[in-house]
Amino acid sequence: QVQLVESGGGLVQAGGSLRLSCAASGSIFSINAMGWYRQAPGKQRELVAVISSGGRTSYADTVKGRFTISRDGARNTVYLQMISLKPEDTAVYYCNAAIRSRSYTTPGDYWGQGTQVTVSS
Repeated sequence: QVQLVESGGGLVQAGGSLRLSCAASGSIFSINAMGWYRQAPGKQRELVAVISSGGRTSYADTVKGRFTISRDGARNTVYLQMISLKPEDTAVYYCNAAIRSRSYTTPGDYWGQGTQVTVSS
């Protein structure tokens, strides 16, 4: 069993900052890519940022220059530092990871339960 647990969401004023964390636990042999997605009310889930096992990052155009994704391999944790937040960043943020439970298995796709981020104007 593998679990992803997010933390760090909340209510912040426009221009403020938040840092999201997502820790993976359970039967983990290795973790490939880790990422953050978000889903606003009435909209589809969208990719926010992703980081490879080697540290290569990619961002949605809407968050470039404001959000930074990073990971701690020793802690199986991925972070999303968000600055200069805007009301349009309001959404439920989900952590995603491709995790191999054994050396001989293919990576499974795992999701966290989501954490609410609300940015007030």
